Amino acid sequence: MENTNNTSRSKTLRLTQLGILSAIIIIMAFTPLGYLRIGPLSITFLTVPVIIGAMLLGPTVGAILGAVFGLTSFAQCFGMDAFGSMLLSINPFYTFIMTMLPRILIGVVSGNLMIRFEKKKTNQTLGYTVTALTGVLTNTVFFVGLLLLLFGNTEYIQSFGENTIAILGVLVSTNAIVEIIVCTLVITALMKAIRVAVKRMSH
Repeated sequence: MENTNNTSRSKTLRLTQLGILSAIIIIMAFTPLGYLRIGPLSITFLTVPVIIGAMLLGPTVGAILGAVFGLTSFAQCFGMDAFGSMLLSINPFYTFIMTMLPRILIGVVSGNLMIRFEKKKTNQTLGYTVTALTGVLTNTVFFVGLLLLLFGNTEYIQSFGENTIAILGVLVSTNAIVEIIVCTLVITALMKAIRVAVKRMSH
């Protein structure tokens, strides 16, 4: 009976944590907290709650949080984001795939990588940093990759540069560097703080 109660409490706690992190993603997505807009491009900090959720609660929860992030990204394409709105007008289905798949993969990759680090008992800070970095890069690489694959031949994307290298320079340079540095540092710091808080509560 006690084991059943513990399992029930554990599930309830996980659902509560999932709900809180989902709410954070939604709030960030529709306020200035989630995006830094530079011209037609958007630098997003929404990878932070997705990766933290995946690191704490595993790849399945990470994938769900990634899907929430993806849905908010798709919603932004309906007049809230100039870049996304243009892509939506070109091909709504491709836009949906491009906004969803990279975000879901953030949670899957980050969650599984954190499990590996914990099994190997790697230095915690190193594990947090590498996982955070990999999660952010997963978003950037797959988002830009799908953008070029699905929209690379459109006049809109080709207007960013004369060739693929030039287009990549415009799409990746500024936003990728800022996202990688800021999100990796923030995630690492938050994970260390969370672990310290959990240890104190358990004593």
